[in-house]
Amino acid sequence: MKICVNDWYRSTGSPFQDGRLPYIVNHWPYRRRLCENGARIDEYMGAIVRCMMFFMVIGLCTGQATVHAAQNPLAMHIQLNDEIINPITAEYIIEALNRAQDNRATCLIIELDTPGGLLNSTRLIVKNMLNSSVPIIVYVSPQGSRAASAGVFITYAAHVAVMAPSTNIGAAHPVNLGGSRGPDARKIKEYFEKKTTQENDQADDEKKQDNKPRNTDVMADKIVNDTVAWIRTIARQRDRNEDWAEQSVRESVSIHEDRALEIGVIDVVAKNLEELMQAVDGRTVRVADDREVRLNTADADITKIPMNFRQRLLNILVNPNLAYILMILGFYGLLYEFTHPGIGFPGIAGVIAIILAFFSMQMLPTNYAGVALIGLAVALFIAEVWVPSFGLLTLGGIISMVLGSLILFESPAEYLRVSISIIIPLVLTTAGITFFLVRLVVKSQRRKTLTGIESMIGMTGEASGRIDKKGKIFINGELWNVETDEPVEDGEKVTVIGREGMILKIKKGG
Repeated sequence: MKICVNDWYRSTGSPFQDGRLPYIVNHWPYRRRLCENGARIDEYMGAIVRCMMFFMVIGLCTGQATVHAAQNPLAMHIQLNDEIINPITAEYIIEALNRAQDNRATCLIIELDTPGGLLNSTRLIVKNMLNSSVPIIVYVSPQGSRAASAGVFITYAAHVAVMAPSTNIGAAHPVNLGGSRGPDARKIKEYFEKKTTQENDQADDEKKQDNKPRNTDVMADKIVNDTVAWIRTIARQRDRNEDWAEQSVRESVSIHEDRALEIGVIDVVAKNLEELMQAVDGRTVRVADDREVRLNTADADITKIPMNFRQRLLNILVNPNLAYILMILGFYGLLYEFTHPGIGFPGIAGVIAIILAFFSMQMLPTNYAGVALIGLAVALFIAEVWVPSFGLLTLGGIISMVLGSLILFESPAEYLRVSISIIIPLVLTTAGITFFLVRLVVKSQRRKTLTGIESMIGMTGEASGRIDKKGKIFINGELWNVETDEPVEDGEKVTVIGREGMILKIKKGG
């Protein structure tokens, strides 16, 4: 039913006398407009109601979808692809673990491929893993990867350990990474095999003759026993094979994924991440607060956590080869600055490179005797430039640089030493640069010093007018008196061949 506003006022009883509307409504233009539009009120209201209902339905559907998505568990994922375990990777793992705990993730997946790394960083990672309230899955992947050395400890500390096909784990023998060489595997193995009565008797005889302790064997014993006790503790807490863990530490043994699954080193073998999520779904693990947690990974949303820019940059710097190259380039910059004072840029770049090199070295097993030998080599090269010794100082510098480069990082592990393929080219390049500089210095010392008029000998000028025996020439923008034994035409090119007092001797030709 369509109602005119004026009729509505009259039917309900106007508050005004005689049932009249207020002037603004009773005034005929407005009154007519209201009456005409009154017929459309129902249409407008119906359209508004329909729009509101439409948006309410859309909002309800969206809210239901959001609630449904929020019900999916969250799994966080980080990846270490052929990364050395160092303070930067330790920071990356611990930050990801804290983020997983803050977001109440169902698990944190650490996809691991590592040759090993620093013992202190490994201890820090394992400590945080053992005290985590979020289940941690370590996945040795992709195919062809390995969890060597430090990777064994990290895998053992996981709540669920998984390996991809064609992967291996082991070689957990401790390497002393504190700046001095640790005992190698052969020496440790021999030490623990020397347990016969005859050897003990010989040791007693030696103690009677000499009361000095055998420091090397004692330190080897302490390092290995401490590491064995540590990994057995981890294995006991995670219900893994303790005997194989000890064997991996003492004898550096390694096994493939099928054998690891068979003897209880790992829990699952999975080809990819999707298969892993299905395989571990429903497992119950015990987290740090002695609380049992059931993994709900089948429908979990995986969120990958990459390294931030700072971590990527610092992780690149923590590399023995790069640290060595930065140090040598820094010395090059300082060498150039000392031999060409006043330029500035090479010296600044050299100082920056050396600072970055020392940043890397503080996180690596650096032997600072090697740094001193390399510094001595640079000093000898500089001395050769200023005090030529017919190559003796250069030879000494080459020997010092080679020795310093070889002992710069003391570690049995290949990934913690400078590559020979980098040492040799840099040493030869340095020797070549030094030889070139020495050659320039010697050449300049043999050249006669010419000043004043003597410096004009050999220069080319132009005859100013015809010259029979005496005349004038233009040379260096100046007019000089000259003498010659042959006539020279005006404008002809001449060359200065000598002088007598202030008169130049010339000849034809330029």
